[in-house]
Amino acid sequence: MSSLPYRAVTSSGTVIDVAFELHPETVSAARVGELLSALLNALDTQVEGGRTAANGDVLQAVAMALALRAEMLPAPREMKEELARDVVARALKSVAGAEHGRTSVGRA
Repeated sequence: MSSLPYRAVTSSGTVIDVAFELHPETVSAARVGELLSALLNALDTQVEGGRTAANGDVLQAVAMALALRAEMLPAPREMKEELARDVVARALKSVAGAEHGRTSVGRA
């Protein structure tokens, strides 16, 4: 089983370290990591600087984006839906085992 180690740092300084289980047909773990960072950065841009959004609204938008990306695949509907469910289940299972901490802030 291949995995993608990833560290996310929230705006409040919480660190989330997770090893994401990758789908067996993943072509490039490095590219998956790059795309994940780009998506998280885009979301941060949208919800920071006075442009707040409820957490549920953010999750709903992400779910809709996943559904649309799945719909764009040139494959039968059942296959697209199964793939989308599988990658979401793997990601949720992976974050359930994530380690949480805080960033170090202070003066030297």
